[in-house]
Amino acid sequence: MLRHLRGCALAIGLLTSGSALAQSAAAVDLNEAGYFEGAGVNVLVFSNTYDGLFADSKIGGIEIIQQGLRSATNGDVRLSPTPGQWDPAAAVVSRKVDRRTGVVETRLRYAELKWDYVVRAERKGGAVVISVVLDKPLPKALSGKAGFNMEFLPSAYFHHSYVADAATGIFPRYPASEMTLTAERNAASGRSEGPGADPVPIASASRFVLAPEDPARRITVSGNAPIMLYDGRNQAQNGWFVLRSLLPEGKSGTVLQWTVDVNAVPGWLRPPVIAHSQLGYAPGGAKVATVELDRNDKRRPPLRLLRIGDNGAQTPVATGPAREWGDYLRYHYLQLDFSAVKQSGLYMLEYGDVRTAPFRIAQDVYADAWHPTNDVYFPVAMDHMTVNEAYRVWHGDSHRDDGRQAPLNHEHIDLYRQGPTTDTPYKPGETIPGLNVGGWYDAGDFDIRTQSQYEVIRSLAESRELYGLNRDTVSVDPARRHVEIHVPDGKPDIVQQVAHGTIQLLAQFDAVGHAIHGIVEPDVAQYTHLGDAVNKTDGLPYDAGLKPQEVRNGRSGTPDDRWVFTSKSSALNYGAIAGLAAAARVLKGQDDSLADRALVTAEKAWAGEQTHAPDLFSHGNTTGGPLDAESFAAAVELLRATRKPVYAERVMALWPDIAKNFRGNAMTAAAAIPYMPASYRAAMEPVVRQWVKEIEVAARANPFGVPITTGGWAGSGTVMGYALTSAALHRAFPDIVSSEAVYRGIAFMTGHHPGSDISFVSAVGTRSKEVAYGNNRADFSFIAGGVVPGVLVVKPDFPENHEDWPFFWGENEYVIPEGAAWIDLANAADRLSKP
Repeated sequence: MLRHLRGCALAIGLLTSGSALAQSAAAVDLNEAGYFEGAGVNVLVFSNTYDGLFADSKIGGIEIIQQGLRSATNGDVRLSPTPGQWDPAAAVVSRKVDRRTGVVETRLRYAELKWDYVVRAERKGGAVVISVVLDKPLPKALSGKAGFNMEFLPSAYFHHSYVADAATGIFPRYPASEMTLTAERNAASGRSEGPGADPVPIASASRFVLAPEDPARRITVSGNAPIMLYDGRNQAQNGWFVLRSLLPEGKSGTVLQWTVDVNAVPGWLRPPVIAHSQLGYAPGGAKVATVELDRNDKRRPPLRLLRIGDNGAQTPVATGPAREWGDYLRYHYLQLDFSAVKQSGLYMLEYGDVRTAPFRIAQDVYADAWHPTNDVYFPVAMDHMTVNEAYRVWHGDSHRDDGRQAPLNHEHIDLYRQGPTTDTPYKPGETIPGLNVGGWYDAGDFDIRTQSQYEVIRSLAESRELYGLNRDTVSVDPARRHVEIHVPDGKPDIVQQVAHGTIQLLAQFDAVGHAIHGIVEPDVAQYTHLGDAVNKTDGLPYDAGLKPQEVRNGRSGTPDDRWVFTSKSSALNYGAIAGLAAAARVLKGQDDSLADRALVTAEKAWAGEQTHAPDLFSHGNTTGGPLDAESFAAAVELLRATRKPVYAERVMALWPDIAKNFRGNAMTAAAAIPYMPASYRAAMEPVVRQWVKEIEVAARANPFGVPITTGGWAGSGTVMGYALTSAALHRAFPDIVSSEAVYRGIAFMTGHHPGSDISFVSAVGTRSKEVAYGNNRADFSFIAGGVVPGVLVVKPDFPENHEDWPFFWGENEYVIPEGAAWIDLANAADRLSKP
């Protein structure tokens, strides 16, 4: 790689300013984790890379962590001033770290452009010099397009100023900078019509100082070419502030140089975080608080538990001292086990100057934790309905025009793909009638993902059967397609939700004879829609014989209808069969007609699958899970619904394959035990014992006692899956599997986790997620009862969850399976905590 250094170089020096210069200069170094570290400042160099689907996920390139906040990212060569989620980004070809010389060198490639470059970062005294190295001059096609960008988190600079050479400015709280018309519309702009428009720089200078008044956010950037400041939010709500310098054409030497001075505060230590459950604890349950410390923080004040009296008195409670747990990721941890404290009441924890919000110890602490998810989150997620809450209309009767057959051999932007045939009677572009009923918005966007639909149905049905949930606070009127939140209608809410999902699954089988991948917006402009979903389409089926905007006989010439992806997948079919069979059980006695339809359809689809080789079409995460797992789930749910021997035989036949991947199938396997011969349970026992050994190793790897994932989507779902698996196996094998994992899991979800002490279930716990990636994220708001992915580990070692910026989907996006899992987990904890 060193031979490439004769090319052009873009140098970025990381220095400090003012009184912190000497200390920072001595401290900046390339550490064992492969990033540059100074006094309260880290510079990551391609520790994180773009994931290929949403290239601009704001985790990649050169990144700055300043005093505990990742405030800058995407330091890289990009082809537009304010790149969006689908704009091109270079792929990392190789990355080499040499601690001896203090160099990190990364080769990147824009494959479609056949253009490579190297980003070299090296230690130089108290600085980090970053160079972009070209093998040859910039191609003419990239002139005026390729530039070095660095993006700065808007919420970190709200209410702050900047200096651009001699000029001054205030970072805009809301995007309001000038725009210029362009020849083509940027597909990432979120607009489907009208001319193209790009942001104009807010300011241009050779030197910028960001937040000069705030030592914790002050960064100085200077260069030998103009640097432009853009507001990416003019293009899309999830845009960032961007500093950018264009790469000049026709030069092969050092053509551009920046110096980035990141202010370091001498002696800065990250404030301690007292991780604990914001919800509280049952008197007889485990109670552990974990203090997260800067590794340089050697202070050890006592960690105290305080009981709060009704007169405001705060009385220390004897607990014994906290113990040293050790290091995990980039922090050091102490732990206090106060399980011996059983007296009901209000409490808080104190460590030095840090105090938590109040939490409860109470017998009923888990009893209502699932209510916001039941009462608000799931009603708001209901598609094809108007949803009203007192003075507020959450959304109108959306997607009445569902949906049109997707084009052949088409790959969608969000993990959907249509194969070489439609596998339906419909031609590409034709309306498939009957799909405009039931179902839930999958996530923070508005698609119906079938895999999520049947997962939710099975989970809600399980909760209904296990815990007898009869809560009634929501009125659902399918005939009027209307929902009223906080208005009882005499029917159990969970049963009505199961019915709503079932209606959509049945509509798929009625329309095309099999489960479909899903129904999703056709283009980026509709996909990025924020606001009332009823406004995404005109609600009228498309008629190609009409002119655009023309309406006649209840049909429209506007092709805004969602696309239906329909390639056959046996795994997806089996998953839907499992959902319908589970639904049939809980609908019985509540809606017998719908229950009968669900079971008849499930058995007919099962019989059909036995007549041919499996359809193995697979793409993304929309075509079902592993075939054996989905087939096993279908057999188990049909067995539970019918008690027929044919399904028991299939369960037994599939068991050897399921045992090999027990972790992902344990709950389903345990659910079959009451309906299977004793030999089935006997065969499970050694597998369960091995699972306990493996999961205990994973739980001991961090101070929180649960498996913590490190991928691009954070791990709340994994944690709840671990806790619910433990609950299911504890019910089936109480002498082998403890119930402690249930308490650890629910504590993690409500605040006992790395990075912060916030509850990941909105409106559950004293302090919970109030800025989340729901479909109302542009309002920096939340939906009560929604569950977010939670702690995302920014590689290699930075746990992050933003409460000030909702647009990190891997940290903050609600998805419906996690909402259903939370209902199950809260009720499991409540059941186990009963004396």
